Amino acid sequence: MSELFTTNAQRASYGIGRQMGDQLAPNRFEGLDPKAVAAGVLDALEGNESAVAAADLEAAFREISAKIQAQEAEKAKVHAAEGETFLAENAKKDGVTVLESGLQYEVITEGSGEKPTVNSTVRTHYHGTLINGDVFDSSVQRGQPAEFPVGGVIKGWTEALQLMPVGSKWRLYIPYNLAYGERGAGGAIGPYQALVFEVELLDIL
Repeated sequence: MSELFTTNAQRASYGIGRQMGDQLAPNRFEGLDPKAVAAGVLDALEGNESAVAAADLEAAFREISAKIQAQEAEKAKVHAAEGETFLAENAKKDGVTVLESGLQYEVITEGSGEKPTVNSTVRTHYHGTLINGDVFDSSVQRGQPAEFPVGGVIKGWTEALQLMPVGSKWRLYIPYNLAYGERGAGGAIGPYQALVFEVELLDIL
């Protein structure tokens, strides 16, 4: 493959195209035509008139956007239903406490230190997964504890941390409305997704 691009100008040109493709790939829609994409890039670079009328482009974008929104809405419904089912079953397990807010927790290690307040800053180790076990964030894997204000994190964390004595390690089961809600967070956490965290409260700063 690399033999096709023998000069630095060719390699840089390929790199630009590659970067554009990398940006487009996560957002590709059903029916995306790479040849049409390439034709659009070429016309723009060569200063050619658009091969598609502006009104037709707007209509196409509206239709594709509506399809994507409908698909995302369906995914959100699935996530919400899966989370509700998971939490309902999890609530039946021995050792799981269900709070009025809907937050669930399981004590792995019970500490004996002070409990933080909503105004505290804490140091923790945590391991966060979706309900299917996929890891989306983990200070444990990074090998570096995290510090943050108790009132500056998702609602499920804020509520749980104020109940945890320093030295505790809990497993939290967090409904979507106490996590990242209807929007989700980035590509890893979709809308309406329940989350699971193992949280170890190391210290109050």
